[in-house]
Amino acid sequence: MTGTREKLEELRGILELAEEPAGETGIAKRKTKGIPSARERVRALLDPGSFVEIGALMRQTAQPGAMYGDGVVTGRGRIDGRPVVVIAHDQTVHGGSVGEMFGRKVATAMEFAYENACPVVAINDSGGARIQDAVTSLAWYALMCRRQGDMSGYVPQVAIMLGKCAAGSVYGPVNMDVLVATEKSYMFVTGPEVTREVTGADVSADELGGAAALARNGTVHHVAPDEQAAFDWVRSYLSFLPSSCLELPPVVNPGLEPEVTSHDLELNSIIPDSDKVGYDMHEILVRIFDDGDFHEMGAATAQNLITGFARVDGRSVGVVANQPQVLGGALDAQCSDKATHFIRLCDAYGLPLVFVVDTPGVLPGIEEERSGVIKRGGRFFRAVIEATVPIVTVVTRKAYGGGYAVMGCKQLGADISLAWPTARIAVMGAESMVGIVGRRQLEAAPVDQRATVRQQMIDFYNATMATPWIAAERGYIDAVIEPSQTRLEIRKALRLLRDKNTAKPNPRKHSLLPV
Repeated sequence: MTGTREKLEELRGILELAEEPAGETGIAKRKTKGIPSARERVRALLDPGSFVEIGALMRQTAQPGAMYGDGVVTGRGRIDGRPVVVIAHDQTVHGGSVGEMFGRKVATAMEFAYENACPVVAINDSGGARIQDAVTSLAWYALMCRRQGDMSGYVPQVAIMLGKCAAGSVYGPVNMDVLVATEKSYMFVTGPEVTREVTGADVSADELGGAAALARNGTVHHVAPDEQAAFDWVRSYLSFLPSSCLELPPVVNPGLEPEVTSHDLELNSIIPDSDKVGYDMHEILVRIFDDGDFHEMGAATAQNLITGFARVDGRSVGVVANQPQVLGGALDAQCSDKATHFIRLCDAYGLPLVFVVDTPGVLPGIEEERSGVIKRGGRFFRAVIEATVPIVTVVTRKAYGGGYAVMGCKQLGADISLAWPTARIAVMGAESMVGIVGRRQLEAAPVDQRATVRQQMIDFYNATMATPWIAAERGYIDAVIEPSQTRLEIRKALRLLRDKNTAKPNPRKHSLLPV
């Protein structure tokens, strides 16, 4: 008869084996690659001592030599004291590929997150479907994707890409809210070998789906230099979000700097006197939010538009701002996709939106028209229209044409719209106006006087038409403010809007996005 001591020894032996299911071979494999184990990655992400693993002893049944864990580590823990569910692929077990028990473990972890309304973080390092499991692997892929769909917009979902993410494994991360990657990671549906076989094209993994390439096209939202930096970014990102759409984000240090500061006063001279001179929008953003803290998303793509998180009076907000240093802050197809995703993300989790506007409008050009700027810009419009959270807009300089409209104008849904005295709100800029409206007048002027007449028309337009005063007179903006008052005015506006209720009865299932 086996006693308690023997059973405890047996348990310890099994747990030790489950900790390193691939044994010395797996350890050597990791050492060669220079990567930590799946459990070490989880512990590096979570608060120390908070990880509780679930399903460590699951493995494929009726298979000799089946390894514990089946290629994935799942469990729950805490980030900044708040609960999260974590899923981490184990590269040493079947290359982290998806099998039946792998799928069951992930589905169970997601169900736990759904039932307990807490975020999910998936650490991805997988070769895709497990070929030897055939349709079973595919079925569990589909079920995991369905679980993700159930949770989308309900609890935050974050994917971290470390190493390889190939074949069917790409659809899990891309269907999460945010995808973070390390510099040496890569993702593709079909790898270089298959691509070469099918198309004849010779391409490297980095060129095909390296993190830098994916960040440029907007698939990846942040690229970190190493794994710990990726985990730190995720921890910071989650600090701005609620645990679910049922609650509010944590409040951090409210009531700071209740009066105008020296940094606020610097805003009074930040806009160049010439419309043709650019400036770094980040210099404004660090001055109008708490502590100058700004957590940027998508920094490597569509740099003409800045998106990220900040705090106003200790409360999280989403920020959408034009960047005059890139394309003059003009809007294009790619930045429209970036804005659409970010606005819908903020709206899903109840984060107010602050638009900071300096744009000449939509970028003209053959390539833009061919790349679908109309349809993709239409999605940007729809995202703003459908947002139910408080929206505050600040126009710092140019707000021309469609750029005025889509960047949070009152007519599209902004609750409070503010402008600096340097704002220029008009259908188009003065130079474009002269080329269209003033063409005949210029042609009638003597050749030697045309340059002077043209400049006079530009100056007159800027002084009388492209100003904030016409918009203020008609109520299209609520106030023209001193730039130095911006931080405190945004704070007042969002306090006023804190109890905004936009529940509207509507029998439809959903609207139809232009896709």
